[in-house]
Amino acid sequence: MRTALAFRKLEVIVRIGAFELVDPVPELNAPYVLATLRPWIDVNNVGSLVLGELAGQFAAFELGKLARPGRFYDFTRYRPTIDIEGAINELSVPNTTVHYARRQEQNDLVFLNLLEPHTNADIYVESVVKVLTSLNASKYILLGSMYDVVPHTRPLLVSGYGMGEKALQDVRMAGAMPITYRGPSTFANLITKRAAESGIDAVVFIVSLPQYVVMEEDHVGKVRLMEVLNMLYNIPIDKEEFEKALRQREIITERLKASPEVSDILSQLENAYDTRVKTMESEGVFQLGSDMEEMFWKTMEKNIGKA
Repeated sequence: MRTALAFRKLEVIVRIGAFELVDPVPELNAPYVLATLRPWIDVNNVGSLVLGELAGQFAAFELGKLARPGRFYDFTRYRPTIDIEGAINELSVPNTTVHYARRQEQNDLVFLNLLEPHTNADIYVESVVKVLTSLNASKYILLGSMYDVVPHTRPLLVSGYGMGEKALQDVRMAGAMPITYRGPSTFANLITKRAAESGIDAVVFIVSLPQYVVMEEDHVGKVRLMEVLNMLYNIPIDKEEFEKALRQREIITERLKASPEVSDILSQLENAYDTRVKTMESEGVFQLGSDMEEMFWKTMEKNIGKA
């Protein structure tokens, strides 16, 4: 059962790098740090949805945020939001925030909502890594989504990589496709590298989304990432999430009927996807999933197995 996100007022603070955290900083049990990076790899807000869901589910407390976000962000690009009713009631400033939740006899969780910096990126990265090490994080898990040449009628593929022995094991267990890329990036990717160099197992999971599906809340992508978290880190996933994803996928199918251009290439995307999966299987890479995920995809006319 979900509970509302809980907040602790930050009255007493301690500075760690560019962050202000509650003082004293709580002692956490070898926490797993789950992170998203907006806007770089948060297509259709998939990573943000996952972190929001988990923060509510575990009744997370606010741990801290950047002391001076204007040191890193251009507020003409990340606009503050304002609430006016006769006067200014509230003005919310974009920031990188940190929350935490405890789990009984399991690794605690930290939720890190990263907002890509526009300036002073080196100080930003250094400060994030200082927070990770000060919390004695055992894993840093970056969750994201990107567009890919995939159909919505097949289980969404997850790509990933790990830095550290246990991180590599996680990637293999998730059946994630290896990532090979050379090109423009974000400086914030250094957080993953620096975390690994600090002795923290660093993992990246990115779900591939159909290029023709653009929406504010992609529940199908959200379910796919939560499936991975459920399998690897014993993080619960509500069947209601699968129901939302199923309804959304049905809506996409209906809307495509009015778009013959996309419908014409759908079979080509499915063929390309199937070839891609067969290649992964021949190389010993399998896409694994739970019984719920298998049931979810069996609702299609063709059952191609677990995602």
